[in-house]
Amino acid sequence: MAEPSTAYRRASGRAGRAAAGAALGVVTGTTLVVLAVVAGPGPGLTGYVSEAGVAESDYAWTYRIGVFCLATALLLLAVALRGEVRSPDSARAEHPALALVRRLAGHRGAAVLRQVATLPGAVALLGAGALCTLLSGAVTCSAGCPLPPFEPAGVADLVHGGASIAATAAVVFAMIAIALAPQADRRLRGPATIAAAVALPLAGAVGLAMLLVGRGSLVGVLERLLLAVTVVWGLTTALALVSGRRSARR
Repeated sequence: MAEPSTAYRRASGRAGRAAAGAALGVVTGTTLVVLAVVAGPGPGLTGYVSEAGVAESDYAWTYRIGVFCLATALLLLAVALRGEVRSPDSARAEHPALALVRRLAGHRGAAVLRQVATLPGAVALLGAGALCTLLSGAVTCSAGCPLPPFEPAGVADLVHGGASIAATAAVVFAMIAIALAPQADRRLRGPATIAAAVALPLAGAVGLAMLLVGRGSLVGVLERLLLAVTVVWGLTTALALVSGRRSARR
């Protein structure tokens, strides 16, 4: 059996490679999706990003491959964060905000937070986000990506829309979990705290706009801003994990 220090070094190397792969996946996936959105026949800022992946688009597979790259990046980021859970110095003081949130949440809410607001909780959320993103890329919506309550939607539209919303929600909750996780250090907490503070109101605004206004410029702009925040956070976190693993090996 390998000694703990040797086993940790091996796990650290795997986590570092996973983080590097996550960074590459975020860059590649985002580039392909942006290319499909900009060069494709979509309606620009008045429509959803997903409209770049409809079957009628010449860039449908460019978009789908980009989404699959992003799903892979989320999964690799989860693997890299799992390595942080095993780190010998991962136990840290509780984030001051977590104690406040627990008091506001009550007994049952605090019990849930103890399970979710941890690095293992973030790992699970990122894994769920990866699966939902994969489903979002595998099931494309029809032209215009119609969603209720303003437009009649088919089964594929509902599956795609639901998977996309769930994937984004999982990533935003993962940000919150990392921001509040006692095991997370400053290089992870800082970006997660900033990203969550920006993403939460954006996500709420997107949800309200979809329910009250429907497809249009407002939803289109808000959706792109929210996705941009998640991309920047994912890349920043992956690079921070790569940097941390390199420092740990010195």
